[in-house]
Amino acid sequence: MWLSLVFGAFHSGIAKAAVTPNFTTGTVTSHTESTTTMTESIRQIDFQTGSSYTVTGTNINIPSTPAPGAAYSQTTPGGTFQFSESFFGPGISRETSIDRTTTVKTITDSLSVFTQ
Repeated sequence: MWLSLVFGAFHSGIAKAAVTPNFTTGTVTSHTESTTTMTESIRQIDFQTGSSYTVTGTNINIPSTPAPGAAYSQTTPGGTFQFSESFFGPGISRETSIDRTTTVKTITDSLSVFTQ
């Protein structure tokens, strides 16, 4: 405690002076590297609440009300033809599953130059 009293007494008599740096130029360099790894899991399930029926073809007689089990016949018997029939009932119509990992590496180099 007595030391602070001594320095306090001397402090009041000290004159303040401006501080002037004594360098002329300088540089500061910085190098930073970072790596980020991100893992994603994407799950998507699509549901269908109703039914869907599709029929298509060439050289096929399609009745005015196509339905599963309907009687389809060839327009020209014995000729070439193409026929496709699809029925989708209620339930899961599609399921998508994606797993991916992404790695990003970032490098930053900086240089600061200063003068007086």
